[in-house]
Amino acid sequence: MPYEWLDVAFTVIARRGIEPHEVLRVLYGQRRRPVPMFSPEGIPLLNIYGRTDTGRLLAVTVRPVRGFDAVIVGAREMNAKEQEEFQTWELSQ
Repeated sequence: MPYEWLDVAFTVIARRGIEPHEVLRVLYGQRRRPVPMFSPEGIPLLNIYGRTDTGRLLAVTVRPVRGFDAVIVGAREMNAKEQEEFQTWELSQ
């Protein structure tokens, strides 16, 4: 899946202390979990849960576009519930 960056995504992740290479590691990692969702405006999005090389748990949000392409919208640390769900999922793989 080819990814493009939404221009503002760099600013958003930088404010959260997340590096672009961490986002890409989650997106291209072997153990990533896609979780479909919608924006408050009803736009279909996809959260990709995964780990960075240092084990940091991130939720990377992308917006699917043309075919299998997607735009990286932002990234953040997983909350406690998401971490628990992801770790349970990891153990089942």
